[in-house]
Amino acid sequence: MSQPKNFGFGPDEEMVRDSARRFLKENAGVENLRALVAKDHRDAYEAETPPCAHDEKLWREIVALGWTALAVPEDAGGIGMSTTAVAALAEEVGRAALPSPLISTLLATFVLRNAATDGARACLERIAGGEPATLAITGDDGSWAPESTTVETRAEGAGSILNGTARFVQDARKAAFFVVAARGQGGIGLYAVAADAPGVTIDPDRIVDLTRDQASVVFDEVEIGADALVAGVRDGAAAVHAAMPSMLVVVAADMCGAAEWQLQTTAEYARVRTQFERPIGFFQAVKHPIVDMMIAADRARSLVYNAACAVDHEPEEAERFARMAKAAASDAAAFCSGRSVQLHGGIGFTWECDLHIWFKRQKHNQFFLGDAIYQRAKLAPLIDVAAAAAT
Repeated sequence: MSQPKNFGFGPDEEMVRDSARRFLKENAGVENLRALVAKDHRDAYEAETPPCAHDEKLWREIVALGWTALAVPEDAGGIGMSTTAVAALAEEVGRAALPSPLISTLLATFVLRNAATDGARACLERIAGGEPATLAITGDDGSWAPESTTVETRAEGAGSILNGTARFVQDARKAAFFVVAARGQGGIGLYAVAADAPGVTIDPDRIVDLTRDQASVVFDEVEIGADALVAGVRDGAAAVHAAMPSMLVVVAADMCGAAEWQLQTTAEYARVRTQFERPIGFFQAVKHPIVDMMIAADRARSLVYNAACAVDHEPEEAERFARMAKAAASDAAAFCSGRSVQLHGGIGFTWECDLHIWFKRQKHNQFFLGDAIYQRAKLAPLIDVAAAAAT
C-alpha cells in the first residue's frame, strides 16, 4: 500500500493544526507558561516536593475540544482521526511547551488501541471522556521495552495482585489511571490501575523539564479486578511494540514544534537585537546558524509526517520510518536548543529568558523513548532487512 499525497495531510488535519495553534496562542501563551512553570527558580528546583504544573481549567477546555478523543476509535467514543492529525496536534503542543498530560495520554491511547480487548476499549472510552492516562511499562534498567518491567502479577480469585515498581512514568501525578505492564506466568500483560488505588504510591522524580512531572510508581499488593485486564500475558508486550511507531511519532512531533518555536524566537531576536549599529541577523555568523536550525527542523518534520502516514497506510514500514523520525527530531532538538541559547548571547543563559523552558523540554524529549543513538542502533537491522527485500 502506498502513501497518499502530502502524507495524508488534508483539510481535516489542517483544521486540527490551525485550531490547536489558535487555541494555544490565546490560552497557553508564553506569559501563562512562565507564570505556571517558571515563576520562581526556587519553587522549580529547591522545593521539597518537585513541582507538578497543571492547569485543570485548561485541561477541561482541551477535553471539550476533543483532543483526548482524537486518536480514540469511533467505536470507543472517540473521533478516530489519522495519525497524521495526531502528529499535527502534538507539534502544536510542543510549540507551546504545553504542561499537560495530553502527550502521555496519547501514548497510552495508541497502546490501548493495539491491545484491542474489551478492557482496552473501556479504557479508551474513559480517555475520550477526558480522563488522563499514562504508561507504566519501564523497569529499573530504563528500557522502554515492556520486557524490562519489574512489576509482577499473580492471580487472586477472579482478579490479580500487582507488586513492583514502574520507573520513569510520565505525568504520573496528573494521570487518572496507569496502563501497567506486569510479568505473569507465560508473559507480560497490561492492566489498567487507578492512580488512587490502595497500595499505589507515586514517588516523584526531580527532572529538569518544568513542563512535565515524572515519577516511580510503586505497586504494593494492589488488588485489581478482572475488568482491569487490558491485554493478556501473551499479548501485552506485542501491543506495546505495535504501538511504538505511533508513540515515536508523537514525541518527535512535539520536538519539531518546540524546534520551530526556538527557530522563530531566535530569528525574531536577531532582527531586533543590534550590535555595531546593525541587527545581529545581518552578520553571517548569526544568519547561517539560523538557516541551519531551519534545515534541521524541516528535515525532522518531513520524516515525522512520513512516519505518521506510514502508521496508517504502510504499517510494514512504520517502525523504520518512525525511528528515523525520532533520531532526526532528537538531533534537531539538540541543535536548535544550543543555537537558540548561543545566539541570544548573555541573556539566553538566564532564568528571565524563556528559552530555558523549551530547552529543558527538548532535553527531556531527546532521551524519552530513546535518543538518536539508540534509534539508529534499532534502525540498522531494519534497514538491512529493507535492503535485502529490495534486492
